[in-house]
Amino acid sequence: MHKHPKINRDKITPREALDLLIEGNQRFIDNAKSQYNMKSIREELKDKQQPIASILGCSDSRTSAELIFDQNLGDLFSVRLAGNIASKEAIGSLEFSCTQLGSKVIVVMGHSNCGAIKAACDEYEGGNIGEIIKLIKPAVEAEKSINNKDHRDSQNELFVEKVCFLNVQRQIEAILKNSSIINQMVTDKKIAIIGGVYSLSSGLFKIDLENSIFS
Repeated sequence: MHKHPKINRDKITPREALDLLIEGNQRFIDNAKSQYNMKSIREELKDKQQPIASILGCSDSRTSAELIFDQNLGDLFSVRLAGNIASKEAIGSLEFSCTQLGSKVIVVMGHSNCGAIKAACDEYEGGNIGEIIKLIKPAVEAEKSINNKDHRDSQNELFVEKVCFLNVQRQIEAILKNSSIINQMVTDKKIAIIGGVYSLSSGLFKIDLENSIFS
């Protein structure tokens, strides 16, 4: 298709899809962004989409997946919620992208200096934000290496970093636990599910290999 004309999107493997994202992220880091003819791409996409990957990312304005992975319109199916949480609605969207649109890999992408993670570390309560905090709280509770209560808040950068990492893991677990559809597709190696954390300063998306599942 438009961005990867030599790739057969019906036959591309989850590993190949992931490699395309890794290559795109390196271009982003190197400031070597691809150039596109947007008019022709819009025309090509008006009746069909076939994204290579689905991204469950944060709503943070600094974390646009299309930019971070140097992909174009139609290449990524983006689901964005504060704290990259796997709510039922988010999981349903991911199911749709994989079963109906052909996405080959699900990426759960956390990021450094995340406001939602900080709010959870501070046990923030208020409005509907509290509903988001509830889904991040298991990651806060899972972080055991920092015990002193005075240091288990957003003022401790290391604590925030550790919770962010654990939150990605917990959201992957939530997806697999609450979606028999995605779980079976992963088991059958039709799709992969990976996690990682994006650095706002370096631009690097670092994959958590230990908690990712791909063939």
